[in-house]
Amino acid sequence: MEFEIGAVQEKFMDLIWKNEPLGSGELVKHCEKELNWKKPTTYTVLRRLCEKGLLQNQNGEVTSLISRDTYYSAKSERVVEDSYEGSLPAFVAAFLSRGKITKKEADEIQKMIEDYRKEAGE
Repeated sequence: MEFEIGAVQEKFMDLIWKNEPLGSGELVKHCEKELNWKKPTTYTVLRRLCEKGLLQNQNGEVTSLISRDTYYSAKSERVVEDSYEGSLPAFVAAFLSRGKITKKEADEIQKMIEDYRKEAGE
């Protein structure tokens, strides 16, 4: 799945994922409060994201067409592909070289890898 949106549109999507389903009027209120947007801005961004196939606005009810996890997984894959030639080990090595991982996080990652190997039958 390919979709490219900017940081502001991402904030808008996060707001919808957090509150969906929500009426378009309610969305305008959330955007005014959380993003300091006026009604026309909200509807312009909503229309653009509907055109990209990320959201739908049916009968005044706004919902996402992709999950937050799906979107951020695809975004992460693009970072690895674009910045590390598709090499997950190179990405992890670069991340770990900054020394910003706790023992608890390392244990969680190790468990994920072990669970993956079990599921894959290794």
